[in-house]
Amino acid sequence: MSDRNTNGARSVSGDAGVRAPRADAARNRDQLLVVATRVFMAADGEPSMRAIAREAGVGIATLYRHFPTRESLVDAVYQDQIVRLTSGARELLAHLPPAESMRRWMDLFGDWTAAKNGMLGTLRAMIESGEIAHAQTRTELLTAITTILDAGRTAGDLRSDITAEDIAASLIGIFTVFPRPEQEARADRLLNLLMDGLRPAARPTPR
Repeated sequence: MSDRNTNGARSVSGDAGVRAPRADAARNRDQLLVVATRVFMAADGEPSMRAIAREAGVGIATLYRHFPTRESLVDAVYQDQIVRLTSGARELLAHLPPAESMRRWMDLFGDWTAAKNGMLGTLRAMIESGEIAHAQTRTELLTAITTILDAGRTAGDLRSDITAEDIAASLIGIFTVFPRPEQEARADRLLNLLMDGLRPAARPTPR
């Protein structure tokens, strides 16, 4: 049995009516995650849960309903960023050449680093306690870099002697010295220089 709401959209009773609140809750959670990530990226230190709720335009009780503890919010933001990095490598390669995909992926890495800086104390405590598997995260990130490197070697637009570890170490160094967002322009300059070094040397033109 179905009817139409005041906007003319069809609404369905029964199971669909049960699923709708769950879908709304998932959307609300996702939106809170987006806002929390943005706040973490821009923060000098660790922002309070109340500050995140205020930025999201919700009450603190709403935030705690979705994320009962600071640790649960930090874990959600952290894992979401890892997914963006790992899936981002494949998605970029589906639309862009490998070298350009690598440069865009570096920006995703910079966003992840910026978000980590806003939740560093909590994150360190969770890694030390084993709540977050740091070794697994490292493996996933290196795999993402390797995916782009392999495509670049095949296409001939990335050097064959570069390893994922080389790139990861370079990115950590760049974003440690020039963190985003306050040092974004200087970080971008170094990222572009790094990309120059990742491309194969041009072969001399025969005379």
